[in-house]
Amino acid sequence: MIRKILIFVSIVTLTVAIMAAWAWRDYDRFANSPLMDSGAATVWVRPGDTLGSLVARLDRLGLAKPGWQWRLLGRIEQPVIKAGEYRLRPGESASALLARLDRGDVVRHSFTIVEGWNLARLRNELARDSRVRAAVAELAPEALMQRLGCTDCFAEGWFLPETYQFVRGDSDLDLLARAHRAMRTALAAAWDARAADIPIETPEELLVLASLVELEAVVAEERAQVAGVFVRRLNRGMRLQTDPTVVYGITGDFDGRIRRVHLRTDHPWNTYTRHGLPPTPIALPGSASLMAAAQPADGEALYFVARGDGTHHFSATLAEHNRAVARYILGRE
Repeated sequence: MIRKILIFVSIVTLTVAIMAAWAWRDYDRFANSPLMDSGAATVWVRPGDTLGSLVARLDRLGLAKPGWQWRLLGRIEQPVIKAGEYRLRPGESASALLARLDRGDVVRHSFTIVEGWNLARLRNELARDSRVRAAVAELAPEALMQRLGCTDCFAEGWFLPETYQFVRGDSDLDLLARAHRAMRTALAAAWDARAADIPIETPEELLVLASLVELEAVVAEERAQVAGVFVRRLNRGMRLQTDPTVVYGITGDFDGRIRRVHLRTDHPWNTYTRHGLPPTPIALPGSASLMAAAQPADGEALYFVARGDGTHHFSATLAEHNRAVARYILGRE
C-alpha cells in the first residue's frame, strides 16, 4: 500500500514538475518575445492606469492578449507604472516594456522657437501644436508675463529661440517659462561680455538692439557688422532707419512691401521718424544676435543695403550708400 502511495505521489510530483516547467517555458517565452517585430505603435498611459488597463489597451492595438502571463510578469517585475506617452519599439519584449514604464521613459518631443519670430508667431505655433496643452493661450501678453514672474517686462523678445524637449501633456506655459528662463540666462551672459564703449545702458536695451540685429542680419557672419552700424549711428545721434521697426508698428493690412508712406508714418517703433532705440524688442533674438549686439564689429560703415542674396553692402558714406541702393534696389549699374 505504501509503495502504491509513493508511486502515486511520484507520478503527481513528476506531472506537476512537467506542467510547471512547461508553464515557466511558456511564461519565459512570453516575457522575452517581441510584442511586435516591425512597425511602430504609441500607447498613452493615463494617471491611475493599472497593468490590466494597459494590457487592455495593447489588446485593442493588436499587440497583446490578456492572460495569466501578464499577471505573473506584473508580480515578478512589480513595476510602478508612470503616466505618459510611450512608443513601442520593434523587437521590444513585454518585460522590457514594463521596465521602461517603471523608469518613466516616455516619448520626448521637440518644439523649435525660430530666431526672428515675434511673440504672436510663437504663441500661434504653440496653439497649433496638438502635443502641447493650452494653459495660457487666452492670456493677454501682460498677464502672461505676470505668470512668468516678469511683471515689468514687455512681453516681446523675452523668449530664447532654441529647440526645447517636452513630453505630451506639457503646457504652453511650461515651454514659455523654460524659454523665458533661457533668455534671461543668455541675456545676462551677453550683458556681462559687452564691450565697454557701446551706448547701451541696460540689459533690456541690449535685448532691443539684438532684436534689430536678428531681423536685419540674414547671414550669420554679418551680425556683428550690422550691430556695429547701429552702434555707430547711435553714437553719432543718427536715426537707425531700419525697416523691420517700421513693419513692427504697422496696424491693419500689410502686403509685405514697405512704401514711402510707411516710412513717414510715426509710431513708437519707427526708427525713420524717431531717434534712438525702439521702446521694446521687435522680435525674438537668438544667442548669436545677443552676443553680436554686445560685441559689435569695429569699422567705419554707417549704412547697409541688402544685395538680394541674403548679404549686405556696407557703406561708410551716404554717397556710396546711394550708389549701392541704385545698384541693388533700383537695378541701376
